[in-house]
Amino acid sequence: MCAEKKRYVISFTPPPYDALGIVGANWLGRNAFSNVSFEPQFIRGCGLHEIAYHTAVPRRYGFQAMLKSPFVLAEGLSEAMLLNALMRFATRWEPFLLSPLAVTRFRDMLTLSPLVNAPAMDALAASVVSDLDYFRAPMSDAEFERRDTGDLTPTQFANLYRWGEPDVMSAFHFHLTLTGKLPPQDADRIERLVREFFGPVLLEPVEVGSLALFVEEEPGAPFIVHSLHPMGALPARQTA
Repeated sequence: MCAEKKRYVISFTPPPYDALGIVGANWLGRNAFSNVSFEPQFIRGCGLHEIAYHTAVPRRYGFQAMLKSPFVLAEGLSEAMLLNALMRFATRWEPFLLSPLAVTRFRDMLTLSPLVNAPAMDALAASVVSDLDYFRAPMSDAEFERRDTGDLTPTQFANLYRWGEPDVMSAFHFHLTLTGKLPPQDADRIERLVREFFGPVLLEPVEVGSLALFVEEEPGAPFIVHSLHPMGALPARQTA
């Protein structure tokens, strides 16, 4: 396929054998590392078809918290250049812990977010957006109009114009998406089921020790983890 059709996302996702990541993949019905899909887990009080329906949108993106939303490479830049830059970028940031995550609601979707503010994550996300923005091809007028939903705040509109996405910088909200938009009559019930499903893994703090590069090989394809980029200087990682 043509390289310009490939899209990239820079995100946080738990390592492939992390308990949170395993439960998240089981909930969505797809492992973004292997790109293997499977039947949703049986949950009492919720049919398999209902789970599959409510998780359809986040399933395609995988269990991830986007730091830099999908972008096409700018003209003259390559995937190899992006990988090299992301590797070097990650080494400038020391790993850190997020407080335990909780099931939250964000724009009628269910998500996982930290229980307390996470300034380290906010700073990392802002730097990902700004420092690596030269890799992003400018939006077309049609794409800008599509993303300008008409209800953006002035800050979000300015972000969309400058960075190609509204929910960045001061408007950033760290979250791992678990569902699409839920009908009001189903939201409370599905939220209870999600809390039960994730259970004990939500009691532990979450280590942010790497950045993930996700790739969409062609429009509409599932996003797959291309690579994980460990944070921290190499000597620190070797002696950890």
